[in-house]
Formats: sequence, C-alpha cells, structure tokens
Amino acid sequence: MTRTKKIPIAVTLCALLAAFTSCRAKTQTGTARNAQEQTAFQLGLLVGTSHLFGLVGVEEGFFQEEGLNVTPTFFSSSGELVAGLESGKLDAAFIGSVPTITNQAAGHDITIFGGAMTNGHGYVLKSKYIPTGFREGDITVLKGRNIANVRNSMQDYELLVLLRQNGIGIGEGPDKVNIIYFESQKDAFNALAGDQIDGVSVYTPYASIAKNLGHTVVYYCNKVSVFENQPCCRQVALTGALAARTDTYIAFERAIIKAYKFSQENHEKTVEDVAKYTPIDKKDIEYEIYGGHAFSHPDPDKKATATLKKGVVEFGYSNGADYDIEKLYNLDIYRKALTRVLAENPNDSIYKSLETHFNSAN
Repeated sequence: MTRTKKIPIAVTLCALLAAFTSCRAKTQTGTARNAQEQTAFQLGLLVGTSHLFGLVGVEEGFFQEEGLNVTPTFFSSSGELVAGLESGKLDAAFIGSVPTITNQAAGHDITIFGGAMTNGHGYVLKSKYIPTGFREGDITVLKGRNIANVRNSMQDYELLVLLRQNGIGIGEGPDKVNIIYFESQKDAFNALAGDQIDGVSVYTPYASIAKNLGHTVVYYCNKVSVFENQPCCRQVALTGALAARTDTYIAFERAIIKAYKFSQENHEKTVEDVAKYTPIDKKDIEYEIYGGHAFSHPDPDKKATATLKKGVVEFGYSNGADYDIEKLYNLDIYRKALTRVLAENPNDSIYKSLETHFNSAN
C-alpha cells in the first residue's frame, strides 16, 4: 500500500519496532549442565510480550537446567513461523491459534502441544475520530474508517465476527469498515502513522504503544463476552518431531512450566527479562503482562482451542476446510512435563494449580 507523509514520531516508532527483531539470546550460567551436553533447540517467536515464557526461560536459565541450549529467533508473521518449522530451521514456535488452525486445516502437519497466552488483542483508532461520549467496546466508531489489519490472525477473526454480529458491512462507505491487510503486525501498525489509515488491530504490546502515541483503544477482546478466555498463541511443532524427540520436548515444556511459576512470583524480574528483547518502557511491559487484558499460561487448553476451531471453520475463515483436531493435539508432552515437575515439588501451590487447570481444560 502506498503510504502518505508521516508524522515525525513515526521514524522513532519504526526504529523501536525494528529493534524487536535484532535482539539476541543471552547465555546463562549457574545450575545448567555442561555446555557440551546441551541440546541445540531453535525457538520461533513473534515480537511482543505474549511469548514471555521463552524469554524468561532463556534469561533465568530454565532451559539450560533441562539440558537445552535454546536460541529464540523473532519473526514478523505466523506464516514465517510455520515455514520455519517445515524447513527444519525451528524446533518449536509460539503461533496464534487462528493461523495454527487454518494451517492445520490446509494440510500442514503441525501439532499443538502447549499454550502461551490467552486474549491480549484489540483495536485502536486515532483519537480525532473518537466521538464525544464514546464508551470502550463500541465498535460502531469503526464505521467509515480505514482499518489496518493482518490476514489470518486472531485479531482479524475477532473483528470479522464482531462486524457480522453487529450487522456492519466490510468495504468503503460511511456504514462499513474498510479493512486493509498487511503482511505483519509491525507493517500494519507502522501504517497508522500515515494519513490513509485510521485505526489498526493490535496484540500485546502494541496497545500500550498506541496509547502512548495518543490513540484510543476501541476494545480489548477479553472484555467481549464471545471472546472470553479465548486461547491466543499456542506452542506448536512438527507432528513427527514431537514423536521422534519426545524427551527433548518434555524437557522444553518443563522449562516453560518453571518460567510460568517464575512469572507469577517475580513480576519485576520478569519485566526486566522481557525488556531485554522488547525495548519499550518497563511500565508498559508490566501493564501488558499483568494489566488484566492478556493472560500468559502454558496449558494446552485443548477444549477452548477445539471450540475456537469449530468457530473458525463455521465462520468460513479456513475456506470451509475442516479436519480432526484430535490428531494434531498432543497433551502427553505437557502432562508428562507437569507430572515430573510436581513429583519434584509436590507441595508447590502454583504447580498444583496448573494440574487443576489441566484436568479441567483438556
């Protein structure tokens, strides 16, 4: 899309967002195994705070404790992450539930084996288009506006569902929402700096960045009843890899579970760990992680994801393709990892809560 002239702050914003992809993994010492014993493991992530378990796992040495030398690599889109898995460049990736489902429906042999985040999406609009008396959640303010979006994303699916429920059409005109698609969240967000784009979809931490730039959040998905507790990013790997290297993935999942416990007990240090890879204000990082709109959790949440998959297929978002998600969902990796962690820490309340959650959510 052709961009018009940009406000000066866009230069700073572009540099900030570009910096996300230049962060490198840190080397940890301490209780880790000897470096020669470490198994190389490539982890693919999208930029942002939603994949904090991978970052905390590296920074706090949890992966090394499990014998893994994990290298986190940042990508711009879910499509790139799936390609990374299929090319053998990645061993696992945190991928949005909707692109995971649509890729599974299209025949990609990728399996979900854990979770990462629930909710955390929304839409923002330039404040000059917000009418007096606006109340957060009123998506009618998007009528007549050009909205930047990312195709095959959770936030796109959510918007299409809400527009249909509210009888709002898609296209140009005062009573419709004109959706303009971009290849990545970064590209879509950067387009907001131009005159041709009025609003944009966001996932964490772009909502905070948008508010700091003076824009208004139209809605957060966790405040919309139909999207309550909706699974966002999932832990995904090639189906064959999970079967061939089960012990490696159990070790990976043990580290993720430890990272979850750490994030629950050490908010300040978790924010510091994420800040090394996400160079925005730490107060914004803290809000994005702990502010109540996104919930980071490692559980596979099979029931919720299967429900989402049904909605995605019925809505036509997978081009009508359906499939048996049971064959592409692996609960054994997480179950065995959690069981072993609990055996070592039988009285730990956080690990016990994970067991309770797993028994009800899967």
